[in-house]
Amino acid sequence: MDIVLLEDVKALGKKGQIVKVNDGYARNFILPKKLGVEATAKNLNDLKLQKANAEKIAAQQLADAKALAEKLSGLSVTISMKAGEGGRAFGSVSGKEISKAITDQLKMDIDKKKFQLADPIKTFGTHEVPIKLHKDVTAKLAVKVVEA
Repeated sequence: MDIVLLEDVKALGKKGQIVKVNDGYARNFILPKKLGVEATAKNLNDLKLQKANAEKIAAQQLADAKALAEKLSGLSVTISMKAGEGGRAFGSVSGKEISKAITDQLKMDIDKKKFQLADPIKTFGTHEVPIKLHKDVTAKLAVKVVEA
């Protein structure tokens, strides 16, 4: 029996694949657990429409991420910190502070998890911070850390 998989099934196939399985395996395992449906003309057409819709959504998300990266490329945010002894920064700047500064200064909402900081910023000056907006799009934002 031919089955269209609705979810990934270990040792059988990935979501969206059409696989040939024994009738008993399909009736007793795949179909009752809603892991797949029988490969009829209607189900194949539905699968094709779902794939087209998913590709359209993915293309839109990629275009949105590229547009946001283009907008962020020329911008910068300023964060003020207290200075400790010898003019060194007292504390550090993490993704949370950068996200809050972007929201306050640029009126954009970027999740703190998208910032790819290897270590928190602990020095004054201008730093380039990479922001992963999409799996294929990474933007750079200038963050100026100044003494308060």
